[in-house]
Amino acid sequence: MGIRAKLTVAALAMAAMAGAHAGEIYGGIGLPGLMLGYAQPLNERFTLRADVATLGSRNVTRTENSISYSGSIDTRRIGAFADWFVMQGGFRATGGLTFNKFGLDLSAQTAAGQTITIDGTPYTQGGRLDVNIKFPNTTPYVGIGYGHHAGKGLSFVWDLGASVGRATVKGTLGGALAAAVPQAKLDAELAEIRDGVGKIRLLPQASVALSYKF
Repeated sequence: MGIRAKLTVAALAMAAMAGAHAGEIYGGIGLPGLMLGYAQPLNERFTLRADVATLGSRNVTRTENSISYSGSIDTRRIGAFADWFVMQGGFRATGGLTFNKFGLDLSAQTAAGQTITIDGTPYTQGGRLDVNIKFPNTTPYVGIGYGHHAGKGLSFVWDLGASVGRATVKGTLGGALAAAVPQAKLDAELAEIRDGVGKIRLLPQASVALSYKF
């Protein structure tokens, strides 16, 4: 199921449960970007909601294992959440799922005669090393926050939490490097990147928003 279809299903499910409590729209900013969403209180203690957040795609440069890369980072996600208000008022615990498009595409390109070092061995044949770092498409979310409780009018909302997942790392060689570099060398280079990325197991969310309850 595509990411748009998942958002549609979540919205339809909340609309079907709408009844005694009016719905709420909200917009905010933070990590993971600009946010727009809809919330549906079920009662005084529980709210269901869904939102979409994005920073879009941006160009980046970085160095990994002495190799200089350029490329792009894509940060988008759709979230489906359930809020439980642990006490009277707006403070809540939140759980749910996020459907992500978080990825980093990097490329290191060299001309013939230029040196690129892969797993400790220098190569001067020229070519390209492409690396893709991607977080899971679907991840569980846990967090805390304030807002989205039953009521009417304008209110303030904040969230602090994280999606739990571990990135995968893939890489390919192009040009003359593809023939010159043994697969074992490429695998070892990717393993070093994977060891670093593997320490990142959380995609954080820290956002503030304004909501309006109908």
